[in-house]
Amino acid sequence: MPEATAAPRGGKNKGGAYVDRDKPAQIRFSNISAAKAVADAIRTSLGPKGMDKMIQDEKGDVTITNDGATILKQMQLVELSKAQDIEAGDGTTSVVVIAGALLDSCSKLLQKGIHPTIISESFQKAVDKGVEVLTAMSRPVQLSDRDTLLNSATTSLCSKVVSQYSSLLAPMSVDAVMRVIDPTTATSVDLQDIKIIKKLGGTIDDCELVEGLVLTQRVANTGVTRVEKAKIGLIQFCLSPPKTDMDNQIVVSDYAQMDRVLREERAYILNLVKQIKKAGCNVLLIQKSILRDAMSDLALHFLNKMKIMVVKDIEREDIEFICKTIGTKPIAHIDHFTPEMLGTAELAEEVSLDGSGKLVKITGCTSPGKTVSIVVRGSNKLVIEEAERSIHDALCVIRCLVKKRALIAGGGAPEIELAVRLAEYSRTLAGMEAYCVRAYGDALEVIPSTLAENAGLNPICTVTELRNRHAQGDKMAGINVRKGGISNILEELVVQPLLVSISALTLATETVRSILKIDDVVNTR
Repeated sequence: MPEATAAPRGGKNKGGAYVDRDKPAQIRFSNISAAKAVADAIRTSLGPKGMDKMIQDEKGDVTITNDGATILKQMQLVELSKAQDIEAGDGTTSVVVIAGALLDSCSKLLQKGIHPTIISESFQKAVDKGVEVLTAMSRPVQLSDRDTLLNSATTSLCSKVVSQYSSLLAPMSVDAVMRVIDPTTATSVDLQDIKIIKKLGGTIDDCELVEGLVLTQRVANTGVTRVEKAKIGLIQFCLSPPKTDMDNQIVVSDYAQMDRVLREERAYILNLVKQIKKAGCNVLLIQKSILRDAMSDLALHFLNKMKIMVVKDIEREDIEFICKTIGTKPIAHIDHFTPEMLGTAELAEEVSLDGSGKLVKITGCTSPGKTVSIVVRGSNKLVIEEAERSIHDALCVIRCLVKKRALIAGGGAPEIELAVRLAEYSRTLAGMEAYCVRAYGDALEVIPSTLAENAGLNPICTVTELRNRHAQGDKMAGINVRKGGISNILEELVVQPLLVSISALTLATETVRSILKIDDVVNTR
C-alpha cells in the first residue's frame, strides 16, 4: 500500500502521543473488502440464468430466493439494497453488484496512491454524466400502452424462481396497478392499496386478482355463508358480557341470583344484536380484541338466528384497507351503529379452495375505493413467499413507470453504453480525475460480464463484442440469454424502467463514496 510505504508506520506528535499513520488505509481497505465479499456472495444471482440462494435465519426457517434485498436482509448487512427496494423496488441485486465493482476499482486506485477525496469527487462527476447518458438513451412510454407495461413486468419476472408463470403474473400486476390509480394524473402508486393475501394450497396457476375484499378469516357462524345485497358493518367493540375495570371475583351462592346474572347478560347481548339488525346490517366484521372475547357464543347464536354473517378476528392493521375497499366506517360504540356507517356490496360469500381451506370474498362494492386484492397460492411456504416477492417486484416496476414514464433496454446494454461514453468523457478531463472516471466506467462492465457468466457464455468475448457494437453506435445491443448471444435487446422486448437504472447507479455510487470517507473505527465501549 503506497500510504504505508510513503510514511513511517508510526511516530510521535508534538504532544508525545503515538500516531499510527497506516491505520486509515487499513480501515479503508478492510471496509472495502467486507463490502466486496457481500457483493461477490450475491453476484451469481443476477439475471434470468442466475442461481438461487438458500438462507436459514436464527429461527431455523429456510428461504430460497435470488432477490438481492432478501439475501442481504437475512445476512443483516448493508442498507444499500433496502434503499434500492424502497426507491425502485427492482434491481436490488444489480445495485449491490455495481457497488462491489466500484469498490474494487477504488481499491486499485487507492493502491496507486490516489487520495480518497479525489476518487470520491471523480465518481460523483461520473455518475452525473451517467444519468445524462441513460436519460438520452431512454424512450418515453405511455401508461395506456399495455403491451409495453407487460414487457417491463415480464422482464422483471424473468430472473425469478416463478419465471415460468410470468404470462399469468405480469398481466395481474399491470391490472392491479392500473386499477388503483388514475393514469392521466398519477405521479406514484401507493402499494398499500394492493393487498397480497397468501393462502397455502393449489399452485401458482390458482393465483387471482379480486376487485373487492378478500379475508383469510373463516365465517364464524356456519349457518350463513353467502349474503347477496350485503350491508357490511365493521365494529371495534365486543359482543360479550362487559367486564369491570379491575380484576375481581364474584361468588354467587343463590340460584335465583345466578339466574338473574345470566338473564341480565342475555338481555344485554340481545339488545346489542337487535340494534345491529335494526340498522339493516347482514354482514358483520368484528375487530380482534385483546381485552376480552370479541364475541361470546350467545352473541353468535343470536346473530345466526337473525341471519347475519359474522367474520371475527379482523386485524387492527387491516381496518384502513377494509374501510377504503368497501366504503364502510369503523364503529367504536353501539350507539353509533347507524345505516350510514355501513358499506354495501353485491355479494359476500365464503368460498372453498378445493379442500385447502376457505376464504371470504366481498365483491361488487357500490362505492369502492381504489384498492385491489391479489390471492397468491402455492404448494408450500417457500413457493408462496417467492411468488409474493416476485409480484411485489413486478408491481414496483409498473410503479417506476408511473413515477418516471421512460423505458430503457435491459440485458447489460445501458451499462456497456455507460462504459463507452464515460471512457470518451474521461478524455476531456485532466489529471487524476480522468483516470478515476475511466475506472468508474470500466467497473460498470461487471453487469454484462456477470449476465454472460451466469448464462454460460464466455464473459470476456461477450463484453468485448458488446463494447465494439456500442462503439459503432448500436446503443440497443445487449446480451440475449435465451439465445446465448448478442442481439438488439429492444426487439427481444427485454426492457426496464429508466428509474431502476438511475436509482441503482446513484445509490451504489453514494454508498461507495460513504465507505471511502471512513478512515477510522472508534470503539465506544
